[in-house]
Amino acid sequence: MSVDKAQQLFEANIEAEVKIEARDWMPEEYRKMLIRQIGQHAHSEIIGMLPEGNWISRAPSLKRKAILLAKVQDEAGHGLYLYSAAETLGISRDTMMEQLNTGKAKYSSIFNYPTITWADIGAVGWLVDGAAIMNQVMLCRNSYGPYARAMVRICKEESFHQRQGYESLLVLSKGTEEQRAMLQDAVNRWWWPSLMMFGPNDDESTNTVQSMAWKIKRQTNDELRQRFVDATVEQANILGVTLPDPDLKWNPETGHYDFGKINWDEFWNVVKGNGPCNKQRLVARNKAWAEGAWVREAALANAQKKKNKVA
Repeated sequence: MSVDKAQQLFEANIEAEVKIEARDWMPEEYRKMLIRQIGQHAHSEIIGMLPEGNWISRAPSLKRKAILLAKVQDEAGHGLYLYSAAETLGISRDTMMEQLNTGKAKYSSIFNYPTITWADIGAVGWLVDGAAIMNQVMLCRNSYGPYARAMVRICKEESFHQRQGYESLLVLSKGTEEQRAMLQDAVNRWWWPSLMMFGPNDDESTNTVQSMAWKIKRQTNDELRQRFVDATVEQANILGVTLPDPDLKWNPETGHYDFGKINWDEFWNVVKGNGPCNKQRLVARNKAWAEGAWVREAALANAQKKKNKVA
């Protein structure tokens, strides 16, 4: 089949909502966009374990420790699904790991903020995972089959993470004055970074138009951000917390909440590696990679041993 006919078939499948599979012909730019997006997503799951893992040994009860352990384990599994999906596009896991460990590859800027108190763990579940699930549900319908199928299970688990985070904050909201103050402080610090998770405003996003044309994304950054704000305001009212935005108000004409301007200078500063925990995250990641070398070597040796027996 000629390249022109292959291109026509690819575009027809995209239009007809037929999944593109690993062995199908695809434009090189489509492949690169998927590798970048899936890789960034996978890296975010792995790095996202660090701010939460920081609290496993300090959880306030056995119940909370068990929940947090299960959540961190889920995140590791999400990374595995996503790295596997990316490998179907022709990039090796070793290459992706090298890109992450050297700082070449990006991950969500939200994970470069510290978890200072126990309330931060609940805020991460409610706001960060809430923003993630808002963004990821549409990815279950993205045009690349392996990525879409991986996202189905990931979204189910992320929904649970969001609910358990909110539940832990609900407990704090009914606690002592000190606990309620801790809750409000966490919300103050995580609100704006959570809004930044959706990425730059649409007029500054360089990938959104093409990503939506290829049906990798289904909604724009600004559309998703607005949906998140609309859903979260009512949840905040139940918690009895104030969202740190004096411009936040209901707009009866649009049927949405208006909200203030995001500090994009802060966002890009964190993306460029100058956030509160950027260096700390990469140091921790490289340490884990180095200390896990013997496990990888043993696993590969065992696999080779089994292969030799079969031969």
